Amino acid sequence: MDYYSDLYESLINISSQYNFDKIKKAYDYAHEMHEGQYRKSGEEYISHPVAVAKIVAQLELDTDSVCAALLHDTLEDCKDKTNGETIKKLFGEEVSELVDGLTKLVDIHFENREEESVENLRKMFLAMSKDIRVIFIKLADRLHNMRTLSAQPDEKQRSIALETMHVYAPLAHRLGIQKIKGELENLSLKYLDPIGYDEVKNDVEHRYGENRDFLENAQKQISEKLDSEKIKYSMSGRVKSIFSIYKKMYNQGKSFDEIYDFYAIRIIVDTELECYTVLGIIHEMFNLIPGRFKDYISTPKPNLYRSLHTTVIGRHGIPFEVQIRTWEMHTVAEYGVAAHWKYKSGDADKENIAEKLKWIRTLVETEKGDADNDEFLKPLKIDIFEDEIFVFTPKGDVISLQSGATAIDFAFAIHSEVGNRMIGAKVNGMIVPIDTVLQTGQIVEVITSSTPKGPSKDWLKIVRTSEAKNKIRQWYKREKRTENIAEGKSMIERELKGFGKAYTEQQRDEIISNISARIGMSDPDDFYNSLGYGGMSLSKIVPKLRDEFIRVVMPEGDDKLSDISGNMSVTYQDNSKKQPHGINQAVIVDGIDNCQIRFARCCNPLPGDKIIGFVTRGFGVSVHKQDCPNAIAGTSDESEKDRWVSVHWSQYSINHSNSESGFETILQIYAKNSLTVIAELSNLLNDLKVQVNTLNSKVIKTNKMLQITINITCKNTTHVNTILQRIRKLEDVSDVTRGFS
Repeated sequence: MDYYSDLYESLINISSQYNFDKIKKAYDYAHEMHEGQYRKSGEEYISHPVAVAKIVAQLELDTDSVCAALLHDTLEDCKDKTNGETIKKLFGEEVSELVDGLTKLVDIHFENREEESVENLRKMFLAMSKDIRVIFIKLADRLHNMRTLSAQPDEKQRSIALETMHVYAPLAHRLGIQKIKGELENLSLKYLDPIGYDEVKNDVEHRYGENRDFLENAQKQISEKLDSEKIKYSMSGRVKSIFSIYKKMYNQGKSFDEIYDFYAIRIIVDTELECYTVLGIIHEMFNLIPGRFKDYISTPKPNLYRSLHTTVIGRHGIPFEVQIRTWEMHTVAEYGVAAHWKYKSGDADKENIAEKLKWIRTLVETEKGDADNDEFLKPLKIDIFEDEIFVFTPKGDVISLQSGATAIDFAFAIHSEVGNRMIGAKVNGMIVPIDTVLQTGQIVEVITSSTPKGPSKDWLKIVRTSEAKNKIRQWYKREKRTENIAEGKSMIERELKGFGKAYTEQQRDEIISNISARIGMSDPDDFYNSLGYGGMSLSKIVPKLRDEFIRVVMPEGDDKLSDISGNMSVTYQDNSKKQPHGINQAVIVDGIDNCQIRFARCCNPLPGDKIIGFVTRGFGVSVHKQDCPNAIAGTSDESEKDRWVSVHWSQYSINHSNSESGFETILQIYAKNSLTVIAELSNLLNDLKVQVNTLNSKVIKTNKMLQITINITCKNTTHVNTILQRIRKLEDVSDVTRGFS
């Protein structure tokens, strides 16, 4: 197949200003490098970079971006044939840097342990902050991989789809690239919940089939009116995407009939004034639904989206949404930030867009090792994946913030010095507490002092945005270093004394020096400083402190330590000693594989579950599933927050998942109250060679169903899921779940 001719036709239809000689050279080089390589679908590998280049061209990116798309896998897949210097020599520094940035993103995945995922997110946003085109090409790469995902094994399909739904689709949304965002969401849903996807798809086809002429008639009616008003326009109609409907039905609990924007009509005009003129005409023609009008022209979204939205009632009482925008707004709506990176953009345009993308820089401002993973991941989820609000300065400038942001967040969004000098705030002209949560449309004014004392440390517990937290920490790091070091030393001394064993000053210094080196800090004072100003969580350091204390201070054979409050005795074993094979090897507490642990009975975690640990008083660390109600409530309790620690399944639990030993879990079964159901269930578990520890049953008075609670021993989540599937196939069983109901 002549892949280049196909690519050339796509490019020439978009623009004749591409450097086709350079693109052809990049294609020939990529074709040569990938010769003999094939995709899982059986196609030649070159088909993939060509497809990615076509998507990049549809985003109207420049020649270097198209070339980088063609070459994006060469450094990773053809290491024996080429290298970065060769790419730079053949195609220039910009293409070389783009390809290098994309190569560094190849091994970034987000379904791994949380610590690894956080570090991968750091790498991604660092690459984005250097050249945003890297992530445009990465999104194009992911889109084509999703389009061809059916060639992958089932487990891989789900893993890639989950990663796409959680990271890449929201990222495309944050960058305003709606064309890619919508397709990624639909494709991800198709693999994550195929039954739900098909149900919504069938509902859409049924409803659209019943009202197939509705959109055409509504467009015809509007066209006649706009023509009579001599307005030049373009119009199109659409049905809401499957994922958008699914999200409203399943996440918001709405019925299919409660989705008012199922139908939508888009009207594109030449000027902003005409947008409001058309809006008036629409409201004159149809009855509008109150509360469904949004003006994103005067108040754009942070991803640059601008448009007018209104929902009105059409024929037969059918509601539909009307979107009105200019051609420039439409380009940004479809391609978002990428629209500003066309080949014809000048330096001024790129400086403007760099200002719009400053949120990326705030996500990588915190130095590695200067804050723990939670302090990076939590604001990252907020900054990208949660809704935003829009508030105004007294001069009328629009400031976008995360939902739940306070007046303090607003102050730091204006400028660091405004936040540092803040002593009060006004909302709509009235003085309010500085921790007031802001709402869209409010006018906010910051009251400042001419003699600033700087922000309060308590503000770190109040502010919502990562930008504000980073700026507060940076102020304390810079201005209060001496006090921070003293505070950090005091914190460490309290922890060491809590272990109940005497130590020398030299031993303490050795312990701190070792921990500092482990977390990438050469100067122990930097370690104390980071602890003192809150850049690093003490609870994350305590396990490392215990580990080093045992190694440096404890005599051989003495393995008893008190906990931080003196109320608990936990046994620690020397890492160099051979560990007995047993269930206590299954979980590692923050890198320490010799901590006494037990599994919480409230949720019975299994290998494969995401887990978290709680430092108990007297029984070591209790391991819970992360979604356990007790864990969710506990981590939200400020008084107990420091006792929750990071844990993960050890390599032992993975390597021995097929051994005879196992883990207890509870199955809750609801079945018809028949004479044979328990016998059938027992026979099935016996056939599956599942050990049954206890079995209890009772009749539910309200519906006369039989509730059977079984405690079994199994190997991991895959094993228990197989057991659940087999039980569901029993004729009398109506439902079976893992855990207590």
